Amino acid sequence: MKEFKGRVVAPGTVTAPALVSHGGLNTLASFQKALQFGDKKATCGDQNNPDLYGKEMVGKALCLPMTIGSTTGGLVLYCACAMKRQPACLLFSEHIDSLAAAGSVLASVWLDEVSMPVIDCLGKDFLDYVKDGMSITVKDDGTVVVE
Repeated sequence: MKEFKGRVVAPGTVTAPALVSHGGLNTLASFQKALQFGDKKATCGDQNNPDLYGKEMVGKALCLPMTIGSTTGGLVLYCACAMKRQPACLLFSEHIDSLAAAGSVLASVWLDEVSMPVIDCLGKDFLDYVKDGMSITVKDDGTVVVE
C-alpha cells in the first residue's frame, strides 16, 4: 500500500480499480462511442492510446498524466457524467488542464447524484507505481491510497 497526496479539483470519495494510461487521454476520441452510440461501458476508442484502447472506463479510477485533444474536452467530460458513463474518478500525475478542469467542476456543481472526484498533481511516482486493477481509494483531502 502506498499513499499519494494531490490537489482536489472536484471533491468526492470513491474506491475503484485502477486503469492506467502513461500517455495523454484524448477525451473526444476516448468517449465518442459512449456519447454518440450508446456504449454504456465507455470503451476507450482512442487508437493512439495503447494503454486504454478497447478498455472499459466506466467505474474505473482513471490514472493519467494529462488530457489532450481539442477544445471539446471539458464538454465531453461533462456529458459523460450527465449520461452516467464517467470513470469513477480522474487522477492526474500532472496539473490538470483548464478544459478538463472546467468539465469536471461543472459536472460536480451542476449534476445531482453524479460523482467523479478529480485529483491532480499526484506526481510522476504515482504513475510509476500504480498498475491496472490495483485498488484505488480517493479521500476528501486529496489523498489517494493505492493497494
